[in-house]
Amino acid sequence: MATIYIDMEDGLKRVMNNKKLYARLLSKFKASTDLQALTAAVVVGDYEKAEIEAHTIKGVAGNLSLTELFMQSQELDTKLKTKLAKPDDLAITPETIEPLLTCFENTLISIDKVLADYA
Repeated sequence: MATIYIDMEDGLKRVMNNKKLYARLLSKFKASTDLQALTAAVVVGDYEKAEIEAHTIKGVAGNLSLTELFMQSQELDTKLKTKLAKPDDLAITPETIEPLLTCFENTLISIDKVLADYA
């Protein structure tokens, strides 16, 4: 089964089928979302900042129907919350966020395809 990076039907439903608005929102997400702060926070062990970054990405991805990015950021958000609650129970390393970074790159490719069609 192919990975779904953007649930177009749900995303368009959220903006009352306004394709241009949805394309603008995706474009804004692409231009303003950077995972460097998340990566840097994990590298230096600032798990509170990393959790805030992951939680923010999860919320925006959910609102834009970026399905796989939502799931990946939700998983990371949960791991970071666990790390904060029980610091010795879970190791968080830069490798921990690799699936999210890969998913983000693939999501941006999908966004480019949508923008080509609707922008």
